[in-house]
Amino acid sequence: MKIFITILIGLCYALTPAMAVHPELKSSDANIIGHVLDKKSGEHLSYITIALKGTTIGTTTDNSGHYFLKNLPEGTFVLEVSAVGFKTQSRKIQLKKGKTLEENFELEEDAIALDGVVVSANRSETTRRMAPTLVNVMDMKLFENTNSATLSQGLNFQPGVRVETNCQNCGFQQVRINGLDGPYTQILIDSRPIFSALSGVYGLEQIPANMIERVEVMRGGGSALFGSSAIAGTINIITKEPLRNSAQLAHTLTSIGGSSSFDNNTSLNASLVTDNNRAGLYLFGQNRHRDAYDHNGDGYSEMPKLKNQTVGFRSYLKTSTYSKLTFEYHHMQEFRRGGNLLNRPPHEADIAEQIEHSIDGGGLKFDLFTPSEKHRWSAYTSVQHTDRDSYYGSKKDPNAYGKTTDLTYVLGSQYVYHFDRCLFMPADLTSGVEYNQDDLEDDMWGYNRYTQQTVRIGSAFLQNEWKNEKWSLLVGGRLDKHNLIHRAIFSPRANLRFNPTKDINLRLSYSSGFRAPQAFDEDLHIENVGGTVSMIERAKNLKEEKSQSFSASADLYHRFGAFQVNLLAEGFYTRLSDVFVLEDIGERDGVLIKERRNGSGARVMGLTLEGKLAYLSLFQLQAGATLQQSHYDEPEKWSKTAPAEKKIFRTPNTYGYFTATYTPIKPLSIALSGTYTGSMLVPHKAGYIADDVAVNTPDFFDLGVKVAYDFKLYKSMDLQLSAGVQNLFNAYQSDFDKGVERDSGYIYGPASPRSYFAGLRISY
Repeated sequence: MKIFITILIGLCYALTPAMAVHPELKSSDANIIGHVLDKKSGEHLSYITIALKGTTIGTTTDNSGHYFLKNLPEGTFVLEVSAVGFKTQSRKIQLKKGKTLEENFELEEDAIALDGVVVSANRSETTRRMAPTLVNVMDMKLFENTNSATLSQGLNFQPGVRVETNCQNCGFQQVRINGLDGPYTQILIDSRPIFSALSGVYGLEQIPANMIERVEVMRGGGSALFGSSAIAGTINIITKEPLRNSAQLAHTLTSIGGSSSFDNNTSLNASLVTDNNRAGLYLFGQNRHRDAYDHNGDGYSEMPKLKNQTVGFRSYLKTSTYSKLTFEYHHMQEFRRGGNLLNRPPHEADIAEQIEHSIDGGGLKFDLFTPSEKHRWSAYTSVQHTDRDSYYGSKKDPNAYGKTTDLTYVLGSQYVYHFDRCLFMPADLTSGVEYNQDDLEDDMWGYNRYTQQTVRIGSAFLQNEWKNEKWSLLVGGRLDKHNLIHRAIFSPRANLRFNPTKDINLRLSYSSGFRAPQAFDEDLHIENVGGTVSMIERAKNLKEEKSQSFSASADLYHRFGAFQVNLLAEGFYTRLSDVFVLEDIGERDGVLIKERRNGSGARVMGLTLEGKLAYLSLFQLQAGATLQQSHYDEPEKWSKTAPAEKKIFRTPNTYGYFTATYTPIKPLSIALSGTYTGSMLVPHKAGYIADDVAVNTPDFFDLGVKVAYDFKLYKSMDLQLSAGVQNLFNAYQSDFDKGVERDSGYIYGPASPRSYFAGLRISY
């Protein structure tokens, strides 16, 4: 932590002259006033963002749909108006001293949101329509409509993405993109890779929805952009930034399985912005308490007991018209316990997994750009510290306690230069350097396991994107020097976008990636099989795993009167060499040992289909399906007694999702959502059963419904009441093992049984 503080102080000193040498343009009595209307209804629109593009100057419309920008710099600017659910509009204006302009706008609904801004495609802001590679976006509305309180719950409603639970005792979860395991996906917070291996064990369930502005999902290899582990894809969590003065308090109560096991979730957030919009602060907090749930009545939990508390903030300071400082901080405290005899100390239980986390993280970023946006420079640093106390074992193992600490930090800088013409087309050249370090210490003294790992990665990246409205060609690469790999690794990428018309996007992509031979999230989790703990070790000659990814897609957008339609088809192929596989190698000191070694290779290929349909704001439908195959080149041994398997475990050939909302009258909304998981191959270890066996699971369709109604309490205060059912058809696993001999890793399908919920939300 001292190292990070030193880096932070040094960065602040470095930024001071940068802010000083670029003074703000002189203010004048140049003003803009106006209003924003809904083009169809003629109603004034509240809280619409108004900004001078290429500057830090902006505001939002008030309750009456009006806005006022005062004392603006003189010159020619582009005034841009944007909001979620509406098409972005912009117009060129001339600001003169002592003159006030009236600029009014009529916005057209855009439920498909192709003009929404994303940053994951090329490390810079661009619209989804013009992005060189496909980026799917989840906004806060999706979390609300699906009653998703955490990141893990909401991620299921994206094409090619599936979240699964891997342990009945502790609820360890991982996200799969295009069928590949969780460690193949790079999870970012505000584009920074501080989601370490330790965070990956339970982190998906620790991130509350109310700290999220949006989640950007980019499928396919992303190591050329974000470094090691971005093989299957990238999930970028963009935290909320304050836009206006507001506050919200919400509570949801869920009965799990219709039983007396309840999930209580309370969230609070507030946004504060100065009158001149030069500074803002967004505060968020969540408190969650979930009872353990025992589905088959054997006294052992299928869902663990949880207690989560999260607090944090994101703030900004506009240091000049062309510079901005952003700071983010979050603290998470979590307790989880599974097994049996949950009210007793863990070492008195027949089976117990108990984990307590204390996580502190944050980041600092400084952005500086010229008036024409020809030059854009940013410097950033992020850090996350995790402290974990754990117990994995039973009353046979009274000393099975452990302590894990992890410190991850990243420091970097990025520069973007805009060419009006580079050879044959306008272009953006992006370059940067980055340093990432992770210090992990894992001491499981009850099992004589001690892991101390330091990962240091120095990186440099360079890419050039030629682009106009019709074409985009991006060529680039990233050079990473990983201290656990003897040589530097170069990860290239190439993307081609062609728009034969404004409403058709055709894309081709190639990228490469790698995973270093280091400890991953599942290595830090201890499984319980047949009353005996199971741990993972790395083979001494383990070398890095490499990937080559290809994709081709067609994206069609069209408007039929009041209807909007978006259709997408994407084919993908990923080739893995020196693939990491796990094999049982026997028992040592009463512990089952799995070894991670390099296998022969693997390939994942398939087709993703997605469709969106919107009729004004009355009805929206979104659905996606993935058809795929995931196989090793040669059958891989996973058990000492069961046959080797060529198919990759836990990868269904078919899976998908849908969400639908219907708003018959403005205060009332009805939302349906569902996920489909096809049959897949899952390992089932001996203990409750006689021998290890690979099981073909049934398929599942998990349907949820939510009804919400908004009441106007005062002019600026609203109350929403909601209720609904999750997993309406109770599509839940029916063959859990029972008792102390169970295999806690034999779990598949939806994360919870049929559950009933009710909630309220007060917004100001």
